[in-house]
Amino acid sequence: MTDQRPDPDELLNQLKRDEAEAQRGRLKIFFGACAGVGKTYAMLSAAQERVASGGQVVAGVVETHGRKETEEKLVGLERLPMKEVEYKGHKLQEFDLDAALAIAPPLILIDEFAHSNVPGSRHPKRWQDVEELLAAGIDVYTTLNVQHLESLNDVVGQITGIVVRETLPDKVFDSADEVSLVDLPPEELLGRLHAGKVYIAHQAKRAVDNFFRKGNLLALRELALRRTADRVDAQMRAYRADQAIKPVWQARERLLICLGPAPGGEKLVRSAKRMAANLDADWIVVYVETPHLQRLPQESRDRVLKVLKLAQELGAETSVLAGAALAETVEAYAHSRNVSKLVVGKSPRSRWSQVFRPTLVDELSRRNSQFDIYVVGNDLAGGEEGGSRRRHAGGGLFEAPEARARQRLGYLAAFGVTAATTVLAGVLASVLDLSNIIMIYLLVVVGIAVRFGRGPGVLASFISVALFDFFFVPPRMSFSVSDTQYIVTFIVMLSVALTISQLTARMSFSARIATHRERRTRALYDLGRELAGALTAQQIVEIGASHVEALFQARCEVLTPNSHEQVRALLSTGIADVGVAQWVYDHQQPAGLGTDTLPSNAALYMPLKAPMRTRGVLALVPQDVHEVFIPEQQRLLETCAAQIALALERVHYVEVAQDAIVAMESERLRNSVLSAISHDLRTPLTTMVGLSTLLAQTLSREQQLDVAHSIHDEALRMNNLVTNLLDMARLQSGVRLNKQWQLLDDVVGSALRSADTSLVGHHLQIELPADLPLLAFDEVLIERVLVNLLQNAGKYTPPGSTIRLSAEVGIGEATVSVCDDGPGLPAGLESRLFDKFTRGTFESPTPGVGLGLAICRSIVEAHGGTIQGSNRVPHGACFTFTLPLGHPPVVPEE
Repeated sequence: MTDQRPDPDELLNQLKRDEAEAQRGRLKIFFGACAGVGKTYAMLSAAQERVASGGQVVAGVVETHGRKETEEKLVGLERLPMKEVEYKGHKLQEFDLDAALAIAPPLILIDEFAHSNVPGSRHPKRWQDVEELLAAGIDVYTTLNVQHLESLNDVVGQITGIVVRETLPDKVFDSADEVSLVDLPPEELLGRLHAGKVYIAHQAKRAVDNFFRKGNLLALRELALRRTADRVDAQMRAYRADQAIKPVWQARERLLICLGPAPGGEKLVRSAKRMAANLDADWIVVYVETPHLQRLPQESRDRVLKVLKLAQELGAETSVLAGAALAETVEAYAHSRNVSKLVVGKSPRSRWSQVFRPTLVDELSRRNSQFDIYVVGNDLAGGEEGGSRRRHAGGGLFEAPEARARQRLGYLAAFGVTAATTVLAGVLASVLDLSNIIMIYLLVVVGIAVRFGRGPGVLASFISVALFDFFFVPPRMSFSVSDTQYIVTFIVMLSVALTISQLTARMSFSARIATHRERRTRALYDLGRELAGALTAQQIVEIGASHVEALFQARCEVLTPNSHEQVRALLSTGIADVGVAQWVYDHQQPAGLGTDTLPSNAALYMPLKAPMRTRGVLALVPQDVHEVFIPEQQRLLETCAAQIALALERVHYVEVAQDAIVAMESERLRNSVLSAISHDLRTPLTTMVGLSTLLAQTLSREQQLDVAHSIHDEALRMNNLVTNLLDMARLQSGVRLNKQWQLLDDVVGSALRSADTSLVGHHLQIELPADLPLLAFDEVLIERVLVNLLQNAGKYTPPGSTIRLSAEVGIGEATVSVCDDGPGLPAGLESRLFDKFTRGTFESPTPGVGLGLAICRSIVEAHGGTIQGSNRVPHGACFTFTLPLGHPPVVPEE
C-alpha cells in the first residue's frame, strides 16, 4: 500500500511559511489594461467598504487626475500629507514613507504601483516603499496597468509604439496576495475619453489619436486578461500540489505532446502547434526514454533532438523524461502539469503487435479517463511504437558509449560463460540432480543480466535452455525429449530467465538515470559551493570554466565587460570570437553553434544574465554536440550560466560596497581634518595674531612678558596639534621601532617633564615597583604614549583632581596605567575613543582633534601590546596598556 501520509518536513516548512505570511501585510493590486478603466475608483470603493465595516484606512497616495467621481470616493478617508522633495530647483510632492510607518494603519492606499520616486528618496521605486510597508505588517491596496509589467514592456512597446519607462518586476506582481482585474470594453473606455472623464479635452484628443486607439486597447485588454489568467492558473496548480489533489482540473487548456523516435515527429509537432493555437492553450512536448527505447541508432537520436528543437522554435516547452513504463511516466507528468489533452502519433501495426504490446493510447485509456486523447494519423510516424521495432546498435539519449560497448561484450560473454557452465555441470552431473543443474544455469543468467544488461541476459537464457536440453536431458546429445515433463521444465526455465533479464534491464536503466541526475545535481551543488567562496571575478571565471568543461566535455571561455562595455577574456583560451561575443553581450541573446545566429560557428555563445544586467558571455566548444543540445542538458547549461552570472554580480556589488565604504571613510576623514584645521588650528592662530597686534602697542614691561608667554603657549598648543597630525600620518605609513632594553622609570620622568603644563593644578601620584625589570621598547614612542595619556587626563579632569600613573608585572607582560578621578568616559564609547578623529564630547571647547589615543594604540600594538580604556568606580577613567616582558639581558653585578 502506498503511504499517503504527508511529508513532516514539508508540513514544518509550510507552517513556517504560514507564520511568516501571517506577520506580513497583505497586498491587493487593482489591475487594468490602461489608464481610465477605473482602477483607482475600484480601489477607493473597496476602501470605503472597509471603513463601513469598521476598519481604519489611510489614503497614502491617490491620484484622482481631477475626476469628480473619484474625488467623491475620497470623502471620509484619512489622508496622509505628502512630503516635499526638492529636485533640480523644483519642489515635488512624494509619498511620505516614514510618516506611514509611524502611523502604521491597518490598511493604506498607494496609487500607481510602478511609480519612480524622486532621486534621493530612500527607495528608487514606489513598489519598494510598499515592500517596506508590507514587512511592517501593513495591508496595502494599489493600482497597476499591464504595460508596467517588466516582462510585457517590449510587447506593449511594439503594439502601441510607446516604450513605458516605469516598470516593476513580475515577481512583485506574482507575490501579491490578491489581484482584482478592473476591465472595461474599448468602446466604453473611448466613450469615457470623449466625455472628458479620463483626461481633459485637449489631452483626451491627443490620447485618442495616439495611445488610445481601438486596436491598442483590444491588445492591451487581452494582455491584461491573459496575465491575470496565468496568475490564477499558477495559484490553482500550487493549491493542487499543497493539497495533494490527484485529479486534473481542466480550468485551462494545456496540451501534452508525446514524441516518439521514428520519422514523422515534425508533423506531430506542427499539428499540435495548430491545435494549441486554435485552443489558445499552452503546449508541452516530451520524449520519454524507456528501456524499450534505449537502443536507438544515431539517426533516430538526431531526429529526436531535431524535432525537440523545432518544438522549441514553435514556442513549446520541451522535456526529456526517463521512466521504466511509458504510459505511467506520461500520466504522472501530465498530472503534475495539470494537462487537459494528450496528443500522440499513430502508425499501422500488426494485430499480433497490438495483442502482445498495446499502444500508448490503449494503455492511457485503460489507466485513466481524465485526459482527452488526440491521435495524429501519419503513415510514417511510429510514435512511441517505432523505437520498439528497432534493434540496431546505438544509444538512447541517456545511454553512455561505455554501456553500449559493455553490452556488445556481454553477447560474447553469454556464449563463453554458458559454455564454461556446461563443462562445470558435466563434471558435477554425477553428484547433482538435474534440478540443481538448472539452478546453476539460472544463476549464470542472473549474473550475465546484472553485469551486461537485458540483451545478453536473454541470449544467455536461450543458450542455457538449449545446452541443458542437449547435454543433460535424456536422450543426451540430441534435442529430442523422452519425458514430456521436461517440456514444462524448459518453459519455466526460459520464462524465469527472460523475466530476470527484463527486470534486471529495468533496474539497470533506472540506476543509470538516477546516477545521471545525481551527477547533474552534484555538479550544480559543487559549482554553487565554490562560486560562493570566490572573492574576485577572475576566481569566478576559473571556477565556472573548469566546472562547465568537466560537465559538458567541452572547451570553455568566459568573457566579461570592461569599463567601456567591451567584452574580453580574463583567462583566454583562444576559442572565442570577440566580435560574436560582443554581439551576444549587446543583444543578450545566444549565438553560434545550434542557434539561428551564426550557426556555422564552432562555439556556442550564451549571455550571462544576472537579475540586474548581463555580466558577460560564456563561450563553449563541445566535443559531442548532442550532449549539449538535449533539452535537459540545455537547461543544465543555462543554470550553470545563471550561477556564474549571479556570482559575478555578487562580486561586483561587493566591490561597489567596498568603494562606497572607502569613499565614506575618506569623506569622514576629510571633514575631520577640515574641522581640525578650521577650529583647533585657527583658534591659536587667531590668538597669536591678536597678541602680536597687541605687542605693537605701548605696553608695560610686565604686560609684554604676559603677551609673550601667551603667544608661546598658543604656539606650543598649535605645535602639539600639528605634531599629532604628522605622527598619525607617519604611523599610518608604517611604524619602525628602535627597541632598546631600558627601565620604564627613565621614560616616565621625561614624559612628566613634557606634560607638565597640562598637569598644573592636579595631584600626581607615581607608583612604580622597585623590581620592575628591563623592557624592550622604543623610548621616543612610548614617551609619546605616556605624554598623550597624561595630557588627556589633565585636559578632561577638573583642577584638584588626582592623576595616578602606576605599573605592575604580570604573566609575560608589564601593565602601565594612567587613571584619574574625573567624570569618566562617555558610556558606549570606551573602544571607539581609539579611532582617528574621535573625541569624547562633540563640539567640546577642550582643544584637540581626536588623534592622541589613536596614536597611542598604533604605537602600543606595534610593540606587541594592547591598550584599552575603562571607567572606574565610583567615578573616573583609567587607560591601561601592556608591553611584553621578553627575556632581558643579564646585567653583571659590580
